[in-house]
Amino acid sequence: MEEYLVPTGYGEDEFVEKKSRFIGRVWCVESEEEALEKIQEMKKQHYDATHNCWAYVIRDGAMRFSDDGEPGGTAGNPMMQVLQKENLFNVVCVVTRYFGGTLLGAGGLVRAYTKGAKIAIDAAGRSMKRVWTVLYVPCPYHFYERVKLEAEAFGCVIRDTNFGAEVELEILVAREQTQPFVDKLTDMTAGSVETMELGQEYRAFPVDK
Repeated sequence: MEEYLVPTGYGEDEFVEKKSRFIGRVWCVESEEEALEKIQEMKKQHYDATHNCWAYVIRDGAMRFSDDGEPGGTAGNPMMQVLQKENLFNVVCVVTRYFGGTLLGAGGLVRAYTKGAKIAIDAAGRSMKRVWTVLYVPCPYHFYERVKLEAEAFGCVIRDTNFGAEVELEILVAREQTQPFVDKLTDMTAGSVETMELGQEYRAFPVDK
């Protein structure tokens, strides 16, 4: 099971370029069928739009795009290039255009559809899907802030925190970082913080700040 980036959730943003309205949307999907369903939903919702251009990338599956009536190579392919540059998988993007009466030219269209895809991705956020080790980390209060800082430095996710006689943390660590992280906590606290491995999970967590 390899690690890869996916959209954190649904993302939407829009802008106006020379009176044309562009609406970018992004979803995380698990299959080509689900991607096509999202595209059809947008075509029905925006039946009165001039264009509903799209692109999607399914991990271990299809990569497809459409200019939906825009000049060839000015919409779908630029959107696909954004998805690839962002290293995203299991993602579908639709950019809807309402024509404002002014032609943008090929270069203007490429820039507009590139921007539409990018702002939608930024709105959705990015998550890393990988194998995480789940650690139970009880620590004295005077080590709590330092443990949090080290967890952040190692790219960990603090999923749960309980404050009792001591602070009890449930921390998810990338599998390959588990031993270095545990070793760091042991060295930093002179062995006063001991961790317990609760298992492993294969799932996505946000990597955007």
